[in-house]
Amino acid sequence: MSEALAPSLRVRPATVAVVGRPNVGKSALFNRLVGQRLAIVEDTPGVTRDRLYALAEWRNRTFTLVDTGGIETEIEPDDLIAQGTRAQAESAARDADLIVFLVDAQDGLTPIDQEIADILRRYRRPVILVANKIESPKAAASIHAEFGGLGFGEPYGVSAMHGEGTGDLLDVIVDMLPPDDPNDLGEAELSLALIGRPNVGKSSLLNALLNEERAIVSDVPGTTRDAIDTLFTWSGRTFRLIDTAGVRKQPGHHGAIEYYSSLRSLKAIARCDIAILLIDALTGPTNQDRRLAGIALEERKALVIVGNKYDLVRELGEYSQPELAKEIHAQLPFASFAPVTFLSALTKRRLQSLMPLVEKVAENLDRRIPTAKLNTIVRDAVLAHPPPIHSGKPLKILYVSQPQTHPPLFVFHVNDPDLVPASYKRFIENTLRGEFEFDGVPLTFEFRSRRDEGEHGERFGERHG
Repeated sequence: MSEALAPSLRVRPATVAVVGRPNVGKSALFNRLVGQRLAIVEDTPGVTRDRLYALAEWRNRTFTLVDTGGIETEIEPDDLIAQGTRAQAESAARDADLIVFLVDAQDGLTPIDQEIADILRRYRRPVILVANKIESPKAAASIHAEFGGLGFGEPYGVSAMHGEGTGDLLDVIVDMLPPDDPNDLGEAELSLALIGRPNVGKSSLLNALLNEERAIVSDVPGTTRDAIDTLFTWSGRTFRLIDTAGVRKQPGHHGAIEYYSSLRSLKAIARCDIAILLIDALTGPTNQDRRLAGIALEERKALVIVGNKYDLVRELGEYSQPELAKEIHAQLPFASFAPVTFLSALTKRRLQSLMPLVEKVAENLDRRIPTAKLNTIVRDAVLAHPPPIHSGKPLKILYVSQPQTHPPLFVFHVNDPDLVPASYKRFIENTLRGEFEFDGVPLTFEFRSRRDEGEHGERFGERHG
């Protein structure tokens, strides 16, 4: 029925973690090394809280770079965000093949730097000591005397802001990476963006899927600020999970960090394959949810809707899952083809319902309909329901093809594209969805003029004897 495209295999890249105390420029260096502004940079300690993953390439070597939150050593017992940030950074360093330990050349050596050095020594990973902010000659000249005693060799001076020294640093990183293992192959990954309004449970769902505290979870809206990439394997297939900051209706009203977080979230939608829209199953879709679903479909992304906090809905016992799904589709009529599932990210109840649904939608993204079968289905539909006549001129559909998948694109060769009303486009889409499995997948239709064939070509409904 479908001709799924075979995913390519590739060697899994080595991992490099950038760690250090708050506000030494880790995110600025991360952006500089990956060559794009993925991490939020703000002159405020604690902007980065979770791990942020991205692929970097240098001298034909690809590796995964990890940005981490600043490690603090004196944390109040009730400061759960700071505790979570430190745990995230330490976990990233522990899992990395190579650590970039970033210090501040302008501030000089601090007691926190020394404590972080002690922590890193315990992990027994190779460490590159890097002194950032060497813009002034005085700061650049002092880094060897200032930081040489940390025990990680001579520091490399860089200016993440201006890019000075970053090429030499990349040379050192590539030289110190472990060799690629040609036996460590993985499928081409599929990107999933977890989207939704703030505090709906996106980070809780990511942690539940990974079965670890990969993202910081808090009842405070806006805890997640960057769009965090995490590789995740399910049923032998690799997925890239992108946990995004909650998108507010008017992000500019909540400060610069909230504004740029929203931009990252919208960018995450643009670079994903499937958007997983989390809504509160107790309240149903909001205007913000409708906006996010609309953005995902405008970007031609597949869509899965997840009603979170289903454990609370179940306690009320007022509605069944089919009734709730029907109501969600009624409130999101433009996304009525998106499958809906219900779960509790916090308790993990019905968590197992999500990934089989995602995998099915992934198959639908790459579904290709044989040309002969496609033309037969459309021909029969046109015979049963002929297109309306516009200004005395009938629409003639001559031929249909599907030149593209991911998402599917259908090209209709017609005598005049202006004769195709929106209602007939919907009829054709409903026909194809009724005949083939395209749940969760937006279908794109192009109507192209074939006037030169219109006089002589056979249209649907005309049979030669």
